[in-house]
Amino acid sequence: MRKTLVWDKLNIEGREWLLLATERGVCRIIFPHEGLEDFRGWMQRIVPGSEPQQDAAVIKATGIGEWLQSYFAGDEPEISNIPLDLIGTSFQQQVWNELGRVPYGETRTYGEIAAAVGRPQAVRAVGAANGANPIPVLLPCHRIIGANRKLTGFRGGLEMKRKLLDLEGIQGVEDGGYSRFLF
Repeated sequence: MRKTLVWDKLNIEGREWLLLATERGVCRIIFPHEGLEDFRGWMQRIVPGSEPQQDAAVIKATGIGEWLQSYFAGDEPEISNIPLDLIGTSFQQQVWNELGRVPYGETRTYGEIAAAVGRPQAVRAVGAANGANPIPVLLPCHRIIGANRKLTGFRGGLEMKRKLLDLEGIQGVEDGGYSRFLF
């Protein structure tokens, strides 16, 4: 059982992101259009009866802030040194681990991810797990696109997804997909 949940703010390009970690590692990245209150129920399941505490030193020690700053500066930072605490079902964790294998500057389809986790018929379940990714950007769910090469579903919004793909120099992905609801 997890004992602590801490958070801190990170300003990237004038927008405030929230970063959360347990004693095991980074467990959630919250987009600028979201807030801690949006995840109150999730936080209570993670550390029942406890309020998350702001702790800049703990978040800084994970390296996630530096990683995100480097990424948004156009670098290809290495993720292997960031301690993670992926909180989800076994299937979700399989999908999230596969997301981490999609190279910078490349895309995969939901079907390709389903095949990679050994469940080729589970395309919709992969979409749901992708949408529930607690550590977007670091685990690059933005690199997952529709089989028709269109933008589709992203908790950060399709405009943010397009920006991330452009940042990585990914071309050939068309607009026209649908936005995803919050998980």
